Amino acid sequence: MKNKVVSAAEAIAIVHSGDTVAFSGFVGSGTPEELIEALQDRFLKTKEPGNLTLVFAAAPGDGEEKGLNRLAIPGLVKRAIGGHWGLIPKLADMAVNNEFEAYNLPLGVISTLFRDIAAHRAGLLTKIGMRTFVDPRQRGGKINARTTEDLVRLMEIDGEEWLFYKTFPINVAFIRGTTADQSGNITMEREALTLDNLAIATAAKNSNGFVIAQVERICASGSLNPRQVIVPGILVDCVVVAKPENHMQTYATFNNPAFSGELRLPLDSLDTMHFDIRKIIARRCAFELPMGGVVNLGIGMPEGVAKIAAEEKVLSYVTLTAEPGVIGGIPQSGADFGAAINTEAVLQQNQQFDFYDGGGLDMACLGMAQTDAEGNVNVSCFGKRLAGAGGFINISQSARKLVFAGTFTAGGLRVEMMDDELVIVKEGREKKFISKVDEITFNGQYAAETGQTVYYVTERCVFRRTLEGMELIEVAPGIDIDRHILAHMEFVPIIREPKTMDLRIFQNFPMHLDETLLSLGVTQRLSYDLRRNTVFCNWEGLHVRNRDDVDRVRRAIEDLCQSVGRKVNFVANYDGFRIDPGMEDTYAAMVRYLETHYYLSASRYTTSAFLRLKLGEALERRKVAPHIFETGEEASAFIETNNATDSRMGVSYQFLNQGYDE
Repeated sequence: MKNKVVSAAEAIAIVHSGDTVAFSGFVGSGTPEELIEALQDRFLKTKEPGNLTLVFAAAPGDGEEKGLNRLAIPGLVKRAIGGHWGLIPKLADMAVNNEFEAYNLPLGVISTLFRDIAAHRAGLLTKIGMRTFVDPRQRGGKINARTTEDLVRLMEIDGEEWLFYKTFPINVAFIRGTTADQSGNITMEREALTLDNLAIATAAKNSNGFVIAQVERICASGSLNPRQVIVPGILVDCVVVAKPENHMQTYATFNNPAFSGELRLPLDSLDTMHFDIRKIIARRCAFELPMGGVVNLGIGMPEGVAKIAAEEKVLSYVTLTAEPGVIGGIPQSGADFGAAINTEAVLQQNQQFDFYDGGGLDMACLGMAQTDAEGNVNVSCFGKRLAGAGGFINISQSARKLVFAGTFTAGGLRVEMMDDELVIVKEGREKKFISKVDEITFNGQYAAETGQTVYYVTERCVFRRTLEGMELIEVAPGIDIDRHILAHMEFVPIIREPKTMDLRIFQNFPMHLDETLLSLGVTQRLSYDLRRNTVFCNWEGLHVRNRDDVDRVRRAIEDLCQSVGRKVNFVANYDGFRIDPGMEDTYAAMVRYLETHYYLSASRYTTSAFLRLKLGEALERRKVAPHIFETGEEASAFIETNNATDSRMGVSYQFLNQGYDE
């Protein structure tokens, strides 16, 4: 077998001027620092290779000198296609200053585009990026005037609009793993993330290109467990053993076995957040956590929601995720961002975006730098400062519920709590709620049209994007709307009857959020639509533990139906619903009683196939037609098609207040 282990200089000699080079890496996780440094050294000494095209999904960089910042040298780069630019400011400055062609495409698009390149497909067809700056009707992802080629185009299929991102060949791939055998098989057992290494390597190999892998150690051919091999040797041309300082697990951590899943940490060992403005905002965001749901937390202020969930003992009821592939556990922050501890699984990055883009997220909490009257949000570009969209566009367009988190103003803002009221000690110098954002990274009108639930959370108030526009729905205690809110905005939101934000958010002791999010609160979960004569029940996150809980549900529905005075249609959302073993038949008996006495028709829906089966079996044993669907639309459609239209609809009923049998 050929020994593929070579020096960094020998490996970099493969790269020719004009090549397209793809890089793995998410911040410092999986970034092939040794290879990037060797490429930098070669160019500084020989001015070769020049005019390269750099392709990267998440910016491999530390915000200063490392990663792709090393390649910010005149003549080295001809074009760059990147998802996130914020941590490679040296390259970003050159891009903004028109020194080379530059594109900012959604991180998830680039990540999945590697697979399309590998498979020789024409490109990626998706809704991601629609009506943002990536849409060709705006800028098509172009960063500067020097950039003229269209990589994105609008297509119409069966009357529906889509964005098409075209593929291009990759000549060289820089990837990274933990161990390589002499045949080039790569494992990643000590890496924090697996990222897109396999997809990038396959894309380069199938483009008749070269694959260079950076690792920390070498073993004999045939000694690796084949189940642990992430990139097979048939895709790898050469392997470089990195110096330890160029193979840190992240830019902040040399090696943490919890990041690689070698051990799990006790949650009580984690630091709690200091009580400040960031914690206040994270606390309010935590009230939106969907019990039993899947959540993404963005970089920056949203990271604090994970610590709040741990402090408030609700972390076990949600599954936190991060875009580079983390499922479960607690995502990390700062230079460790992307890594996580106590994970349930770590997917490849492109697989994670398949899940995200398809609607797998129940909620996402993301940062906001600028917001305007349309509810548009900009996090990607501010004048001469290029941050890049990263995974923001994929996540913000696809999550069922979206919570933006950020301070109301920026630049020196200071607040304090005095006598249970929020006091603005010093106002920020810059307004963040402005008439028009510099660039649309998230389109508020598009979200409203698609029915997405969107909140904008600050320390002093909360807005919601409705079909009518931006509505002020909550105000912090002690805050005057005219003086503290409207005076520091460039537009006037809709103001009806905003509520006072929960006082617990502003007090430096536990909020007992677990009791709030996990409590039944059955009455608040019920609503009646007079026009359709339909009771809607939101059982999302409801936990039925015993007979008393079942009775509480029955009484609440019974009271509402009796107040209506006639039989009703019934639709229930069972997403995240949990029922303890042994209570299924009791609950089904209660349902049968209610259907017999109060319902014209009933339908239920849940995305959980297991729960549909479990509830269905229990209801059938009680001779109740299950009518359990996968979506709310299917459940409502069933009600519409089966709605009773006879004279009973206008007749009052004398309901029986009798009990039900177990």
